[in-house]
Amino acid sequence: MKRETLFLKFVVVLMGLPVLALCIFLLPGIAEYFAELNLKLAYLQYPFLIGLYVTALVFFVALYQTLKLLSYIDKNQAFSQLSVKVLKNIKYCAITISVLYVVFMPIIYLMAEVDDAPGIILIGMVIIFGCMVVAVFAAVLQKLLKNAIDIKSENDLTV
Repeated sequence: MKRETLFLKFVVVLMGLPVLALCIFLLPGIAEYFAELNLKLAYLQYPFLIGLYVTALVFFVALYQTLKLLSYIDKNQAFSQLSVKVLKNIKYCAITISVLYVVFMPIIYLMAEVDDAPGIILIGMVIIFGCMVVAVFAAVLQKLLKNAIDIKSENDLTV
């Protein structure tokens, strides 16, 4: 295992640990708090919680895909169709997280309205736009990698 990718794999795992801790310890309490805060909207507790858990699941899929990409780099298969597929999966994961947050934004708005916390809406918007940036970046990398693979295969044929 190369030292550079070992560090990156370690960072990817470290990115997943706070999200896992958040899902286990904090999210149920937050959902319960908002259900107690406004009893009229208590029925939204479980859709809110399910939406956040689905988002976390998609995030972990994206992290797994990143680990796969780093293992391909370790095996000197960075310029392969496998890497293009992994980048496509990362792009779809980022788009999925953005779409989920757009769908659940009305629930977030209702919770922010009850608690008088407009920062929650801002956090939701930052997550949406951040995921879209990741999706665009992954799409650009996917296109560049595909072009590099095409050029490489043309060069292999001419030699």
